[in-house]
Amino acid sequence: MVLKAFLLGCIAFLGKCDLATGTNQLQRPIILGPLVGLVLGDFEAGITIGATLELAFLGSYSVGAFIPPNVIVGGVLGTAFAIVTGKGPAVAFTMAFPIALLAVAIDNVFFSLVRPLLARMADSFAEKGNVHMVSVIHMCTGFLTCTVLFLMVFLGFSVGSDAMKAFVNAIPEVITNGLTIATGLLPGIGFAMLAQMIMNKKVVPFFFLGFVLSAYFKLPVVGIAILGIIIIFAMLDFTGNKDQLATNIGEVDDDDF
Repeated sequence: MVLKAFLLGCIAFLGKCDLATGTNQLQRPIILGPLVGLVLGDFEAGITIGATLELAFLGSYSVGAFIPPNVIVGGVLGTAFAIVTGKGPAVAFTMAFPIALLAVAIDNVFFSLVRPLLARMADSFAEKGNVHMVSVIHMCTGFLTCTVLFLMVFLGFSVGSDAMKAFVNAIPEVITNGLTIATGLLPGIGFAMLAQMIMNKKVVPFFFLGFVLSAYFKLPVVGIAILGIIIIFAMLDFTGNKDQLATNIGEVDDDDF
């Protein structure tokens, strides 16, 4: 159990490293879920639960000052507890979302207490022109942030796996069935959160076009995505005349002055 908790903590550590690797979406449940399943010996369940949580957390992105629930800790522990209890996607989000909210609260404490101290240290070295130490503090800050997530997952799974299994097994079947139905609604919630961020009058027609193609013409999602790419290439001029473009920019500059 300790080894599994350690490996799950390493998965969370890896997910947080996404910020240092160019934001390549390592932190998303659809990536971390299969890794959790691999550690716990049920790779297929990891894929299924990870994909379900990805749809549920689809709109959970940090935009501006908005700090979303911690999808790394919530996704890893939610997937792990769902696999350990044998309940699958039906209860994964029920566990994942409260854990994600608690994790972001702990992360905020770290942000407000530890990082300002490190920032002041970096400022003092910057005033002295010590670029090397500024870089070291920057790297240490990232390492500590990843380590906090490692500890949350490690301790959460070590302490809570058996207790969580007993708790879930004690849930009446009628509630479990309700959770199963609610799981089917989670993708809609995820898409609604995403749509709230990006929807405008230019996007709405294409949104309903995709709905019509899927609902009435039974076009698969991959086909709709390919059609979307074709529309993008048709609407945007990727092969425009560069000289004409430069002329237009020059005209704009002349007008500005």
